[in-house]
Amino acid sequence: MLTVENIAELTGHSNPIFTAELSQKPGILFTGGNDKGVVEWSLETMSFIKVMFPVPASVYAIHCPEDFPYLIAGLRTGDVAVFDFTQQKVIKILKQHTKPIFDIKSVSGKKELLVASEDGTVSVWSMEALELLHTIQVSHDTVRCISISLQKKHIAFGCRDNSIRIYDMDDYGYITTLQGHTMSIFSLQFAPDGSYLASGARDAQIKIWDTNGYNLTQNIPAHLFAVNHIAFHPSLPYFATASMDKSIKIWDAQNFKLRKIISREKGLPGHVLSINKLLWNGDNQLISVSDDKRVIIWNVTF
Repeated sequence: MLTVENIAELTGHSNPIFTAELSQKPGILFTGGNDKGVVEWSLETMSFIKVMFPVPASVYAIHCPEDFPYLIAGLRTGDVAVFDFTQQKVIKILKQHTKPIFDIKSVSGKKELLVASEDGTVSVWSMEALELLHTIQVSHDTVRCISISLQKKHIAFGCRDNSIRIYDMDDYGYITTLQGHTMSIFSLQFAPDGSYLASGARDAQIKIWDTNGYNLTQNIPAHLFAVNHIAFHPSLPYFATASMDKSIKIWDAQNFKLRKIISREKGLPGHVLSINKLLWNGDNQLISVSDDKRVIIWNVTF
């Protein structure tokens, strides 16, 4: 029996929270949104620590690469701020894009950073030199999200033109385009074993694509409104989805059956506005951030 309990709420943001990321250091969470700074929280004491650094515009993406002491924030201006934990300051602003940054991921083993922008390109940066290596013209419209499968050595980009484009991880060569969603792609996640790609879109659908031939194998009418994020459980065969409809849903990652709905309608003290991002913290904590300015920590028992 899957049970869920709201165990903490972190408040302090004065505007919607768009993104969240766990630090490389256990027990630390970072959040960003339509505020003037990136915020650090303790998940051990469930409390505010500090504003990490001020920002001149909304933060849509935060990334903490495993092998570097950095917090990387993508801004609405197109700038990417690199904060160094050892120096406790922003050491560089990566300037390539002039339109909002929506996602940032690092390619493990390659020491490279991928930055997706509303300008339709993905810029590739050296993590060591923090210099631009090249850009990929993925779309003529916004690139909204990135997912990387180390098993398949594939990278998926979700675009505002309703398409998903698959590239080779080693040389960034184009592989194929997936068509099926009727509205913008908002979230992509490869299954942990690389066997399939799950996509969520503004059309409220989740689609499952087999990564052997990228054929559509499942279509799930998942939510009432946009699917903003998909997050696979770190060790168990489940994934969670967050929606503009103010609900979180937990799904079986093998047969795609719905296992739990987390919402006020179901009697749980949940969010009252769009839920924008989810994170699993270990096996039993799910973290959600929302337009309602709150971070909620859920205890999930499987």
